[in-house]
Amino acid sequence: MADTRQADTADPGAGEKPRSVRVVLFALMITMMLAMLDNMIVGTAMPTIVGELGGLAHLSWVVTAYTLATAAATPVWGKLGDMYGRKATFMTSIVIFLIGSALSGMAQNMGELIGFRAVQGLGAGGLMVGVMAIIGDLIPPRERGKYQGMMAGIMAIAMIAGPLVGGTITDNWGWRWAFYINLPLGVVALGLISAVLHLPRKRSKAGIDYLGVVLLTVGITSIVLVTTWGGTEYAWSSARIMELIGIGVAALVGFVFWQTKAAEPVVPLHIFRSLNFTLMSVIGFITGFVMFGATLFLPLYQQSVQGASATNSGLLLLPMLGAMLVTSMVAGRVTTNSGRYKVFPIAGGVLMITGLYLLSLMDTGTSRLTSGVYMAVLGLGMGCLMQITMLVAQNSVQMRDMGVASSSTTLFRTLGSSFGVAIMGALFNNRVQDVMSERAGALGSKITEQSAQLDAASLAKLPVAAREAYQHAVSAGTHSAFLLGSAIAVVVLVAALFVKEVPLKGAGPKADESPADGTEAVAPLAEAV
Repeated sequence: MADTRQADTADPGAGEKPRSVRVVLFALMITMMLAMLDNMIVGTAMPTIVGELGGLAHLSWVVTAYTLATAAATPVWGKLGDMYGRKATFMTSIVIFLIGSALSGMAQNMGELIGFRAVQGLGAGGLMVGVMAIIGDLIPPRERGKYQGMMAGIMAIAMIAGPLVGGTITDNWGWRWAFYINLPLGVVALGLISAVLHLPRKRSKAGIDYLGVVLLTVGITSIVLVTTWGGTEYAWSSARIMELIGIGVAALVGFVFWQTKAAEPVVPLHIFRSLNFTLMSVIGFITGFVMFGATLFLPLYQQSVQGASATNSGLLLLPMLGAMLVTSMVAGRVTTNSGRYKVFPIAGGVLMITGLYLLSLMDTGTSRLTSGVYMAVLGLGMGCLMQITMLVAQNSVQMRDMGVASSSTTLFRTLGSSFGVAIMGALFNNRVQDVMSERAGALGSKITEQSAQLDAASLAKLPVAAREAYQHAVSAGTHSAFLLGSAIAVVVLVAALFVKEVPLKGAGPKADESPADGTEAVAPLAEAV
């Protein structure tokens, strides 16, 4: 493999960034927005899509196919970028995403839409990884903290604006534009990246680890299907779920064994020798677990118990997302100015535990102001963690492993979100059904036998006594889910205490400098032209 550190002498991070670097960063933010917005926009358009295409029984697969393809492709894109060059790999993933978007918009039936969403997901797997890895190439670790606020801002905007944009597009232009809207934005990003992004060319003589790709894909697919189907499509103890668990475990064990033998492993296991990288993987997993669980149950609680409107559901999360954005920006600025970061994972762990515990105290009498304060505490904790995990992970590996470090961290967060939604969801559903049986008897059981999550229309049709019982049941369910989240978040605090504060370099280390944990500090690869 060509020497991937040939541009160590370049310092795009010193002084004011060249205009071309700022243009590239703008293009990367557009791409990140595409990756973040897609599922939220499409989710809002799904009722209209089903109304036109039919296939209600296969509705969940429109999301599941995309999620599976994204999760399975994520580590592969990271490795391809390390082997064959970041720019070409990233642009290829954008093109595949846009092709999938165009085909999804042209789908004539539910089967076609599911297949085209899988194509779109394959490309999406490379979007977030490409953004993170290219920023890792362009910006020295010490300077990288400045851009945490930008990334957190994109995430917050996507979560808040996604349902609003999706509803507006569907109502005024039709559901197909929920996919077509990606095309002009993607073309702009492609043009800017092609024109101004210049990275050292790479060419690996080693072939792609096809067996590793297959084993990892089978393992990840099985895990995601277990967390998606368990407790909904199939009982947790059913033969289908047990088969998937067995297949997933066998594939992942085989994958780990094969990675010790492969000439160019998809996920080189030596990156886990860095204590910091391993700890960031754990923290990223738990952060994904908590964040996506919170974004699922908080709107449900506010709509069912507090009577909030579902129309602007993204706005219900504004206290949490706003606090996350502000904290992430402050953390990034402090990290850039001081080069120190250990305090943020520790503070994030404490605030996350506290925020989740406070949210578990909500009941049918909790005001919106009180719940907003509790959400803000959780948001402060997540703001301390969201981007710091990626920054420290990238700072903990050698430059040649930047892509797999970025993709592995992203994958752990994705898997954490799958487990969070599944486990917290199962606990919530069971608790809701138990309380409904206690308070409303046979009627309560009948109401929630299909789903423990009722929409506003179904809730309005219930008798007053059943509606009040359901509000108490949702409060009990959110109590159990958030209490579990608070207990699991203790792992974040424990992991943060063991983080070694390896100095973040400015323009890269001198020849005789290396981090204290034995890894090679990253230096900027790219020289913007």
